Amino acid sequence: MNVQSSSFDHLLRQADPIIAGVLDRALSEKEINVEEAVKLFYAKGVSFHLIGMVADELRKRRVGKIVTFVVNRNINFTNVCIKRCGFCAFSRDFREEEGYLLPIDEIVRRAKEARFYGASEVCIQAGLPPDMEANTYERICRAIKKEVPDIHIHGFSPEEVLYGATRSNLPVKEYLARLKDAGVDSLPGTAAEILDQKMRDKISPGRITVSDWINIIKTAHKMGIPSTSTIMFGHIETPEDRVKHIALIRDIQKETGGFTEFVPLNFIYSEAPMYKHALHDGIRQGANGNDVLMTHAVARIMLNNFINNIQMSWVKEGEKMSQLILMWGANDFGGTLINESISTSAGAQNGQLLRPKRIKQLVREINRIPAKRNTNYEILQVFDSADEQNDILDQVQDTRKFGSYFELIKLEKYRFKRTRRN
Repeated sequence: MNVQSSSFDHLLRQADPIIAGVLDRALSEKEINVEEAVKLFYAKGVSFHLIGMVADELRKRRVGKIVTFVVNRNINFTNVCIKRCGFCAFSRDFREEEGYLLPIDEIVRRAKEARFYGASEVCIQAGLPPDMEANTYERICRAIKKEVPDIHIHGFSPEEVLYGATRSNLPVKEYLARLKDAGVDSLPGTAAEILDQKMRDKISPGRITVSDWINIIKTAHKMGIPSTSTIMFGHIETPEDRVKHIALIRDIQKETGGFTEFVPLNFIYSEAPMYKHALHDGIRQGANGNDVLMTHAVARIMLNNFINNIQMSWVKEGEKMSQLILMWGANDFGGTLINESISTSAGAQNGQLLRPKRIKQLVREINRIPAKRNTNYEILQVFDSADEQNDILDQVQDTRKFGSYFELIKLEKYRFKRTRRN
């Protein structure tokens, strides 16, 4: 499609000619390189708004008016972690009183409860507890699948996979095969933050390396285990860092085709150690509104030919900002979550549960069509009428029954107790 013959013609004549040229290529569905994409981040005025319009047009061509969401539950089964990442307010040292560890029967109970309330997925992620038994992740998955065989286990980031493989003294490929056999259906593409080693050495020294993250993701994809992909932005990274990260995700997708979605995650600063203690010059309080919109739009423009789904995080951005993001290239509302602990612990203000009824309302308010999906983006139900029956999760009167992170860290019965070794 030649942009000069499109409805964008009048506005493009008012735009920066360099930006207009990049957007022309994007609308022609040509691949946008790193140098071109970086220029978009510095757009002003009409050019800035045109980027959002082009991202929205590409979204419409790729997935239409449907906005998807998944009914799911996060089960962050421990906050005790051997790593001390500068951005993480969730983790606790094993000596701290707020460290907790859910026993497997409680993890299973939460999975069963989630399935009862309509969840098709449980997301299993946690800290990396010291002296973890080698088969912990496998036992969790087998126990869940025994009681809830039809629920999708979206479990264990590349960081956790590497830890599990190390504890098991197994090569990554063999360990992933064990997880798959135990019931893991897909991996969260978290622990990515910014896939630049110098940046990682600043914000999370000791965290999984870029090369290990890539190896685990590629290996999983080639074994038939799909994953999401993410970026954490709004701290000390530059637009160039973001664009290179997105380009790397694109390169992996070209090779494996295993990413189901891309999720930009805004840095939640208020309780993050590297912000509270001013560990880095120029650290920001997360990305501002313009920057959030631009990051989602650039992700759509760069990834549109390779990854259909751009997800935004209502937990990090709030309801109203989420609606705007859906008009800047995103097409997925994420999950209901039921329990969300990691962003909540960092100071996110948007709660731990968003009911399907509210998601559908927010989607309809921007003239889009809500649809329930599963983890693999298969559409389960399209809600093209406001008269449909509410989900069972909508009927829960008191959501305190699901518990909260701030209650959990105070419960003595789940207090983490390190195994003593002679």
